[in-house]
Amino acid sequence: MKKYKIRAQKGDKVKIISGKYKGQTGVIKEVLNEKNKVIIKDINLQTKHIKVKQSEEKGSIKQIEGPIHYSNVKVV
Repeated sequence: MKKYKIRAQKGDKVKIISGKYKGQTGVIKEVLNEKNKVIIKDINLQTKHIKVKQSEEKGSIKQIEGPIHYSNVKVV
């Protein structure tokens, strides 16, 4: 995969310009340079099931933010 320079940084306010979340705005939580993607706070939530590590603990279900390709966001 070709690596591109992402002009957005952590903490920048961005607007999503295409895809399922088009028109929504959010703040960049993390930039994944190797994959050309960004993680935006409270956008693209995915469900992650956590397994039990020891017999006394309980498993859990967490909501985590999934990455979005940087070409689908615009800095506001």
